[in-house]
Amino acid sequence: MRIVLFGYGTMGKMIDRIATARNHKIVSRIDTPGDIPPFGELDVAIDFSTPDSALGNISACLENGVPVVSGTTGWLDGFPKAELLCRQQNGAFLYASNFSLGVNLFFELNAHLARMMSGFPDYAPTMTEIHHTRKLDAPSGTAITLAEGIIENSTYTAWDSERSSSETIPITSERIGDTPGTHRIAYDSEVDRIEIQHTAHNREGFALGAVLAAEWLIGKKGVFGMRDVLNLR
Repeated sequence: MRIVLFGYGTMGKMIDRIATARNHKIVSRIDTPGDIPPFGELDVAIDFSTPDSALGNISACLENGVPVVSGTTGWLDGFPKAELLCRQQNGAFLYASNFSLGVNLFFELNAHLARMMSGFPDYAPTMTEIHHTRKLDAPSGTAITLAEGIIENSTYTAWDSERSSSETIPITSERIGDTPGTHRIAYDSEVDRIEIQHTAHNREGFALGAVLAAEWLIGKKGVFGMRDVLNLR
C-alpha cells in the first residue's frame, strides 16, 4: 500500500515503522496544518492527528477518493459529517477509538457484562481510565466507547466526570507518566464489587491494528469500525 500519515507523533512514527516492516510505502507524512499530500499517489490514509484537524483530514481524503482510517479522538461531534460525506462520495472510512485487538475484545466483554448486570440494580457501574500525561482528551475515546457500550445495554442514559444522577456513569480520568492505557470498569454494591480491566503494556498493538485496518479497508465502500475488521458483528 501507498500510505499518507496524518500526524507524526508517537503513534505516527510507530505506524510508519510497522507499515514499512510489512512492505508498505509511506508516501507522505503530514504533521503541519496546511500541508497537502499527493492524493493521486495514495492507496490509503491513516489519521492520528489532533481533534482540531481530524475532520479536515478525513474530508480531504474522501473528497479525493482516498480511503481513510482514523484513530484520532476528541473530534466525534464531527463524526456525522464524516459519515455523510463518505456516503455522498461513495468512499471508505474506518474509525476506531482504539485499534488494539485486546481492547476490541474488551469492548465485547463490556457489553456482555452490562447486559448481565442490567438485571441487578443494586450494582452501580463506575469507570476509570489512565493514560500518559501527553494525552490531549479526557476521558479517552476508548472510555467513551466503553460507556456507550454500557448505555446501549442497560438503563443508564449518560456518562459524566461524576455521578450527577442515578442514570449517569461516572468516568474518572488520570494522567500518569508514560502509561500506554488502562481502562477499568467496576460494578459496586453494598456487599461486593465486580471488576474488569484492560491494561496495555505498550502502544505496539494500537499501531499494528491501525495498519491491519488500512489493509482491510482497501477495495471496500462504506463506514466501518474494528468490529468489521475483526468480524465481531
